[in-house]
Amino acid sequence: MSKQPPPSTPEIHRLRAAAALIPIIESGLADSRLSVERAALMASFCEWTVEKPFDDPSVAKLAETVDVGLKRIKMALSSTA
Repeated sequence: MSKQPPPSTPEIHRLRAAAALIPIIESGLADSRLSVERAALMASFCEWTVEKPFDDPSVAKLAETVDVGLKRIKMALSSTA
């Protein structure tokens, strides 16, 4: 039997969007297609999505993935400032 995905909630949708934004932000910064200000704004959305703890292990893992990506972005932003 296949594992059922967690029920769709606004929080999960936001986390999925944030997870999808991480590589976009990273590549935009690397290629200079995104300004530092725009990247920081997008990163703040991602940060907002992981503010609260999640009980579901699969959702918590997704939040952790977003958090790790945010740390990489913050390092990239600090090196461009």
